Amino acid sequence: MKERWTKVLFAFIIILTSYAAAWAQSTATIRGFVYDREDGEPVIFTNVFLEGTTFGASTDVNGYYTISKVPAGDYTLTVTAVGYDTTKVDLSVKRGDVINERLLIGESSIQMKEFEVSAERQEAQTQVQMSVQKITPRDMKRLPSIGGEPDLAQYLQVLPGVIFTGDQGGQLYIRGGSPIQNVVLLDGATIFQPFHSIGLF
Repeated sequence: MKERWTKVLFAFIIILTSYAAAWAQSTATIRGFVYDREDGEPVIFTNVFLEGTTFGASTDVNGYYTISKVPAGDYTLTVTAVGYDTTKVDLSVKRGDVINERLLIGESSIQMKEFEVSAERQEAQTQVQMSVQKITPRDMKRLPSIGGEPDLAQYLQVLPGVIFTGDQGGQLYIRGGSPIQNVVLLDGATIFQPFHSIGLF
């Protein structure tokens, strides 16, 4: 009885091996390397696939790829990589073929539109600007003045919560605080004694 089951199992293994060999011969394999067109160096971890199918592979550290069990037919072999142009090659695959395809791809250049980077929003998130009042020359020119050009001393007098006792030896009081609690900056530089005679003037 054992000999009979052994013969049946052996025949089944032979049939299965023959079927696997026949299936392997009914498909094809596509393999090769992907190189940089400029310097000839291998391009690693690029995507190589047959367009419109689920067959594909990624290159290794040597730029080598292999796509196995490809049915017979006509395909477009496509290579894509970040920073490189897409390359396409038309292939006609037959049963049992082992196709070696060397692919060259070139670096892509993208013309970007001009853009501006501003740190104002980030500055608002990282710095407390609750009591900061920025004054520009344009703001001062909007102030009506009699008998001369509008200056900083005149502009300070119209700000809410600000009392300015004059631009020659005067003092600056903001929200009831003392003059020594205020910092005066001119183009980002601190002015330590801005209220000496004809200081701000």
